[in-house]
Amino acid sequence: MHDHDDTSERLASYADVLAGELPDTWTSSHLPPDAKDDLAELSARIWDLDLAAASLAEHPLQQAAVLSRPDGAQLVVLDRHDERDGLLIAAVAPRALPGEAYRAVPEPNGIALADDPFLGAEQVAGDLLARYDGALAQVRHNALGGVQPSQPDRLVLTWQPDGSVATAPADERAGAVLTAHGFLRDPQSGIYHLDGDDTQAQARALRALGPQLDALGIGTALQHPAGRTTPAATAASTPPIPSSSRTSATRSR
Repeated sequence: MHDHDDTSERLASYADVLAGELPDTWTSSHLPPDAKDDLAELSARIWDLDLAAASLAEHPLQQAAVLSRPDGAQLVVLDRHDERDGLLIAAVAPRALPGEAYRAVPEPNGIALADDPFLGAEQVAGDLLARYDGALAQVRHNALGGVQPSQPDRLVLTWQPDGSVATAPADERAGAVLTAHGFLRDPQSGIYHLDGDDTQAQARALRALGPQLDALGIGTALQHPAGRTTPAATAASTPPIPSSSRTSATRSR
């Protein structure tokens, strides 16, 4: 029991230091052996076909430390179970995205960690994290359908057939502005929607977005999905976003 407690403390302590050293903001939580349901759910989402997958095939997940970023990204730190008795870190796939979103997206396979968590953070930041962010961006884009992903300096709003407006902001700064103006975030896809039931309220919200996003250095663009047109009533009643913050609308062909 003493050895098991030492292992758990080492894993949790390592993950705490790692979370504080990675770029952006990460928090760490420890899943102990008695959190069987959480461990099983986590194990099914480990996004790896290399070191972590090989380890889990022989040693089912008994405990883990999970690093979480505000945008939903997660990494898992787990025991290595080999002659080096070290630690592994692997990416965790987002919850509830359709299987088609992962098609043709390479797994951001995990890596073995140095014993020193400060060196481990350098390994993660210079290797796994870049591959994970790229894979995350791709699967989220695949799950968006007709909604074009935004960039850090450009928010793309897309008209929907039902008269609503949808957007996938690149960071939480834009997300906070959207929420303040009535957009609702889908927790599964990360897409924000503003319904079109009250077209005047929708128009006011869209007008107000521009200056606030512009103050954050974020331009805006309003577009139609491929092969779709804006509902006539909504188009007639919704003024354009102020030109000070609006870029040319992009139309898919």
